[in-house]
Amino acid sequence: MPEHKPTDKRMSRRTLLAAILILFIIPGTILFGVFFLNDRKYYFISLLIIMYTMLPFVMVFENRKPQARELIIIAVLAAIAVAGRAAFFMLPQFKPVVAVVIIAGVCFGGEAGFLVGAVAGFVSNFFFGQGPWTPWQMFCFGIIGFVAGILYKKGILKKTRLSLCIFGGLATFIIYGGIINIGSLLMFTSQFSWKALFATYISGFWFDIVHAIATAFFLYIISQTMIEKLDRIKIKYGLIEDVN
Repeated sequence: MPEHKPTDKRMSRRTLLAAILILFIIPGTILFGVFFLNDRKYYFISLLIIMYTMLPFVMVFENRKPQARELIIIAVLAAIAVAGRAAFFMLPQFKPVVAVVIIAGVCFGGEAGFLVGAVAGFVSNFFFGQGPWTPWQMFCFGIIGFVAGILYKKGILKKTRLSLCIFGGLATFIIYGGIINIGSLLMFTSQFSWKALFATYISGFWFDIVHAIATAFFLYIISQTMIEKLDRIKIKYGLIEDVN
């Protein structure tokens, strides 16, 4: 099946709003929870993140009525990510969540990718345990999906196995590992120091490597089959097309 490439590489108004929310508002909300709510109102912060994430996604439907199947496909992708994380619970960091989030981002756009990642992080932690780490994980999963969607729209990221595996491995190690280690430091110490941050990165290095390898592995195994089926569904029913 030929690849359905984006024809318009400009950033839409919706994508710009999503970028502001994801890069400024959501990190600010997480840090507000850490420093002003004693890092213990994580349910409240998590729900705020989901609400923020829904705003640019809902804007997809500003000129038309939403179709149930469009919402269902996003819910199904989030459910697959949750089920995948639960299925590999016995293997620390070896999970397919980021792979599914990246596939959602390249198939349905960065906003959908962020939504799938944030929801998957929140829902899966009902099995793995909710805590101050939940907003950080939601943000880390989500921003990788958002970046994947943006890079695909710009023509930088391709839907090939090689391109997706390289991006997935690097994004998991650099973006997820880079951010979640800062979150871990802020969760377990009241005083920030560069020395402590460096020690956190060193201690988490092998976990981040395993996570990155797992993402590349799952993208190699499932990406082409899932993308082919999702693109076919998207084209057949005209799902979640950009409205600039």
